[in-house]
Amino acid sequence: MKQLISCEFSIDTACVELKYSNGSIILINCTAVEDAVANSRFQRSELDWLIYNDSVSYAELILNSDPKEYLQTVTGLLQLDY
Repeated sequence: MKQLISCEFSIDTACVELKYSNGSIILINCTAVEDAVANSRFQRSELDWLIYNDSVSYAELILNSDPKEYLQTVTGLLQLDY
């Protein structure tokens, strides 16, 4: 089984890079994710916070969960954009 060795955001590529013990690498294009799932500045801000402060949780959210549902739940009370 492969183990996660590192997970960090690369400002050069705008990707979260996951490196595993078997040598495989997964790149998550953060710009593409934001364009696909974030509908407001609050949702983009939430994703940005995760990218910079908790990259592992961000990667887990994108790879194993429903980011749209998460963003609606977290930013549901902040929907002030018209």
